[in-house]
Amino acid sequence: MTGQDVRVADTPPAASVRLEVMRKRADFLRAARAKRSGQPGFLLQARARDDDSAPRVGYTCSKKIGNAVARNRAKRRLREVARLVLGAEAKQGWDYVLVGRPNETITRPFGQLVADLKRAVAKVHA
Repeated sequence: MTGQDVRVADTPPAASVRLEVMRKRADFLRAARAKRSGQPGFLLQARARDDDSAPRVGYTCSKKIGNAVARNRAKRRLREVARLVLGAEAKQGWDYVLVGRPNETITRPFGQLVADLKRAVAKVHA
């Protein structure tokens, strides 16, 4: 890109809370038995842990989403949505799991995914 000015689209400021990434299967299984909020772009599962540590987030996309390229794209979109929304709205001591939906997670406009997560978090914490 010679001589061109590269600009980033208007996005909210970076996360104010550091989100840890969940990696253990047992954590995902515990979250699956907790609160849920289904949205058009994904499913949010959330549970309160019994501690005051940093909020944790996990992502999962099954083979129903598509091949590896499609699953990775869906997870990248979910990671960015979580960074923008959960960074500001996540509560200490909570686990959040975003489960991708076939077709919708990849094709849904990004702004609508952000709005979906804001609604889902409000519903889970209500």
